[in-house]
Amino acid sequence: MQSQTGAIMTETFILYVIMVILFLGLDAVGLSYLIRPTFEKDIGPLLRDSPHWGAALVFYLFYVVGLLWFVAAPAMRAETGLMAVFLTGALFGAVAYATYEFSNMATLNGWTWRMLLTDLTWGTVLTGVTAAGGVVLTRAVT
Repeated sequence: MQSQTGAIMTETFILYVIMVILFLGLDAVGLSYLIRPTFEKDIGPLLRDSPHWGAALVFYLFYVVGLLWFVAAPAMRAETGLMAVFLTGALFGAVAYATYEFSNMATLNGWTWRMLLTDLTWGTVLTGVTAAGGVVLTRAVT
C-alpha cells in the first residue's frame, strides 16, 4: 500500500501532466486561430515565422507549476467544486495575462487594445478551463 505522502505526490504529478497537456493543446488552437491572426493585424512584422520552442516550453511548464501550486492542488485537497476551481483559475490567468498585456501596452509601440483584450480574455478562459479540467480529470483517474 502506498503511503499517504506517496499518494499525494502521485496525484499531484498526474494533475500536473494533465494540466500541461490541456494547456498546450488548447493554447495551440487559440494561438493558431485567435491570437496570431489578431496580432498579425498590428505587429505582424515583429512575429516570428515559428515560435522559439525552448522559450515557449519554459513558459508552459513554469506557468502550469504556478497554476498547480496556487489553484489546482489546493482545490484537490479541499475537494473544491469545479465552478470555484474554474473561477480561481480564471483569476490566476487574468492576473498573469494582465501583467504581460498591460506591461506591453505601457512600454511597446504598436500594442493595441484589441490585442490586449483578445489575449487577456483568452488567457483568463484558458487558465480557468485548464484548472477545472485538470481537477475533474485527475479526480476521475485517481
